[in-house]
Amino acid sequence: MKRYAYYQSCINEAMTREVDRSIDLWQHDLGIEMVKLHESVCCGGSNLDYVSPKQFALVNARNIALAEKQGLDLIVSCNTCLMTIRTAKKKLDESAELRAEVNEILKEEGLEYRGTSDVRHLLWVLIDDVGLDVIRKKVTKPLSNFRIAPFYGCHILRPSTVLGKDNPLEPTSLDLLLEALGGKSIPYDHKNRCCGFHTLLVAEEESLNVAAEALGEAMEQKADFIVTPCPLCHTVLDGYQAKALKQNGLKGSIPVYHLSEMVGLALGYSERQLGIKRHIVTA
Repeated sequence: MKRYAYYQSCINEAMTREVDRSIDLWQHDLGIEMVKLHESVCCGGSNLDYVSPKQFALVNARNIALAEKQGLDLIVSCNTCLMTIRTAKKKLDESAELRAEVNEILKEEGLEYRGTSDVRHLLWVLIDDVGLDVIRKKVTKPLSNFRIAPFYGCHILRPSTVLGKDNPLEPTSLDLLLEALGGKSIPYDHKNRCCGFHTLLVAEEESLNVAAEALGEAMEQKADFIVTPCPLCHTVLDGYQAKALKQNGLKGSIPVYHLSEMVGLALGYSERQLGIKRHIVTA
């Protein structure tokens, strides 16, 4: 059993609880264990670094130090958390002065940032650690009847200097996982585009236009559903779908699944077990 420190993101705890619910169901089936970091704090999204760079470094040094204390890599299931924490790690690893400053504060909790734990996405763990061949053997209900539109989202791809797993222009990791689960990954231009989440509160119309473009193309390509590795992307594409489509004069609807739910379906778990009924748009 491979063990990882699992970072519980704010969005999963507050809104998309079905992500962690589904991971809890199938993790041991694939020989992995996600040890939840109950003492972790908000990563600050993509904004804290601009407001207070030192606080940004401190809170994420602490999150990583919690994983390091257990000798485990830090795993996330939210793209923005991935980009944010990896950005902080890069800054900490490149600056001895910054490390010393945050460690002076962290020692009050008996913690120390050493830079020994990697920060990775659940998708990467499934491909690189579990392995696609193992996943294929574990599938009990292949997704062979479905045409699936993979939606990567920005922050698992860009900036590549911080992330570096996929080619931002031609990503393949989610497609490869889909194929291992027996599904048919359809090609479409918006698979690596933005969902609009981070402008939703300040420029809703523009944000929903971006979401509608992705939703519209997936429907044009006759996808049965969209799958995304990011709960923030899911929040826009599912929760705001009706408003986005109406705003852009588009009719119809398309279900949007989390990565963890898609894995669960192929491993034989029901929609009820996985929490898919919590979605706004259902099949």
